[in-house]
Amino acid sequence: MSAQAQMRAMLDQLMGTSRDGDSTRQRIKFSDERVCKSHLLNCCPHDILSGTRMDLGECLKVHDLALRADYEIASKQQDFFFELDAMDHLKSFIADCDRQTDVAKKSLADSQKEISAEVAAKAEKVHELNEEIGKLLAKAEQLGAEGNVEESQKVMDEVEKTRIRKREAEEIYRSSMPASSFQQQKLRVCEVCSAYLGLHDNDRRLADHFGGKLHLGFIEIREKLDELKVFLLSFSSM
Repeated sequence: MSAQAQMRAMLDQLMGTSRDGDSTRQRIKFSDERVCKSHLLNCCPHDILSGTRMDLGECLKVHDLALRADYEIASKQQDFFFELDAMDHLKSFIADCDRQTDVAKKSLADSQKEISAEVAAKAEKVHELNEEIGKLLAKAEQLGAEGNVEESQKVMDEVEKTRIRKREAEEIYRSSMPASSFQQQKLRVCEVCSAYLGLHDNDRRLADHFGGKLHLGFIEIREKLDELKVFLLSFSSM
């Protein structure tokens, strides 16, 4: 995006469709059914997941930062309850994603050999520690990027402790099954974004996953859906 386009977008977001007396842009209102209400509330999956491997392409409804600004100004004076439209949109999207996750998990289970529940639990423990390491590394990198070196180092200390626990869990898992079966249960499906995670993923792969735009985008969408549910529940109980 050029500097001029960025400036126009900033003005749209700040001033809405009426900036510079541009009457041609006022033909469609933010309340129009053609406008994406999730976009007005800054939670449309098409925006959040843009540029990821699950890029949804362009939303079928209108996205315009100026219309969002109009809505934000008007909503200070009146409740429009667009939260209901956005909640329905996000519920449908997450339900589809969760169905895909279930399909991926079933496919994975079908492709892997039967092992005992005890061994499966040991493999699951390694996966859990992998996830913990990935999340901690992503947090440490974020703190470092923000200049909070001391806190970042504290998190890295936790990473080292977790790595020790992971090595111990791997040894327990490895010793519980024949070498020929050791690679079984090496994959799992991320419950948040449905990506595959490997039992033997290295730290870089884990940090890239848990600190990546796709995983964080799904967290943002799921958290926004929870917020909308709480908001609408508070109104229904009044």
